[in-house]
Amino acid sequence: MRQRLSVILISGTLIAMGGAAMAHHSFAMFDNENQIELEGVVREFKYTSPHTFILLEAKSQDGSITVWNLEGVTPSALAREGWSSQSLKAGDKLKMTIAPLRSGAPGGAWTPQGTRFRDGKEVVISP
Repeated sequence: MRQRLSVILISGTLIAMGGAAMAHHSFAMFDNENQIELEGVVREFKYTSPHTFILLEAKSQDGSITVWNLEGVTPSALAREGWSSQSLKAGDKLKMTIAPLRSGAPGGAWTPQGTRFRDGKEVVISP
């Protein structure tokens, strides 16, 4: 009976932990080895859990506008870097270093360290 109870408890623990691990996705879709520079205008800054997003309008070489969907860290991680939900607003001009999507689609991963206003100022709101 004792062995059976142990098996049930261990199985239940593994099942509970497996669900949490499955809830988070891998960042293997981003090419961290071949980062690129983007300049553009913020269309939207989504300060939401589990990940933040910047929709950035960037000019292509032919002059057309492409909207890049850029995934960032959690709001709590940004807050530790001095960011808030008010750090970016539509119309802000940014210069970013991102890890692009391996698929070639206009998207990627961004970090607070690789993100500045176009004039070089850091994106931090001081208390």
